[in-house]
Amino acid sequence: MATAATPATNMAMIKPCISSSRKVFMSSAASFSTESKEASWNRLTSSSHISSRQPFFKSIFSAPIKFKKVVTRAMSAANENKPLPGLPVDLRGKRAFIAGVADDNGYGWAIAKSLAAAGAEIIVGTWVPALNIFESSLRRGKFDESRVLPDGSLMEITKVYPMDAVYDSLDDVPEDVKSNKRYAGSSKWTVKELVESVKQDFGSIDILVHSLANGPEVSKPLLETSRNGYLAAISASSYSFVSLLKEFVSVMNPGGASISLTYIASERIIPGYGGGMSSAKAALESDTRVLAFEAGRKYKIRVNTISAGPLRSRAAKAIGFIDMMIDYSSANAPLQKELSAEEVGNAAAFLASPLASAITGAVVYVDNGLNAMGVGVDSPIFVDLDIPKDN
Repeated sequence: MATAATPATNMAMIKPCISSSRKVFMSSAASFSTESKEASWNRLTSSSHISSRQPFFKSIFSAPIKFKKVVTRAMSAANENKPLPGLPVDLRGKRAFIAGVADDNGYGWAIAKSLAAAGAEIIVGTWVPALNIFESSLRRGKFDESRVLPDGSLMEITKVYPMDAVYDSLDDVPEDVKSNKRYAGSSKWTVKELVESVKQDFGSIDILVHSLANGPEVSKPLLETSRNGYLAAISASSYSFVSLLKEFVSVMNPGGASISLTYIASERIIPGYGGGMSSAKAALESDTRVLAFEAGRKYKIRVNTISAGPLRSRAAKAIGFIDMMIDYSSANAPLQKELSAEEVGNAAAFLASPLASAITGAVVYVDNGLNAMGVGVDSPIFVDLDIPKDN
């Protein structure tokens, strides 16, 4: 489902009570000389906030050991030459392309903010008819409030590219689209042209985010959906991801990550989410698994999708029942709170980071746990059950 962004993005920082570095832990456990043991313990002490080590050493060594005070200090995220403390989502030196950002009110924007907060460089692709308004809003500062990052700085978008992921090359574009005034003044916006432009401008990327979907007949039940409407939903919402990844893998650095957005309608009945959109999301999830294998084996690229809960974005409001779905989720999900775009953005940053280096081919649910429910507990049939509720 499409999306909305929150004013700020807070990256989750895990601060373990033991060293976050496997190498440090191994050296402290397996080094037997007094000198190397001392060095390893200093590193362990610094990252683990262990205030006293003398009893530990007395139990192992009879030789006297000189102790020195170790102070742990936070390091500036701007210093790319020093590692961050703890176990951070660290994307410094990485470049991300987010396809489908057209305003500051969607999941694409929230993901861009989380990636930027983790240190990634941001470039985006915007649907051609929305490009002028988006760039104008950026220049005039209309998005400045929602560009604020946790450190108080503003998210910078290095470059905005025109894009229409429905068309692979200029030969695929119908004449009525080429002559459409909403496309006038823009060029190189098909998938192949877009990727070639990114390659010429930047050389390579590390992260690809697919945050776009469209179903021209989404308000129609599936039984009333036309063939053209159904195929249009599949083309824009699922094959567009295949097309983008197909072209981008050649310019993605090994170890990179690709992320798309799906919705629970892919596997559960959601009345009102029609026009073939449920089918498109199911296809997207199936493609995620196959692409994870193919891109992983050939290019060492991870491929995952986030199944996000309902959110009050402009695109979601066009469906017409988003408020109802948010209320339903709040009443029935294990976590009784409204989902924020920031939470989806943070999950994407994690999936794009080395912390998720073994996660691929996965559907990651970020929906307050609604996907786990088999019934709607707000039904009158459960009125006599003692079900905790957040009144």
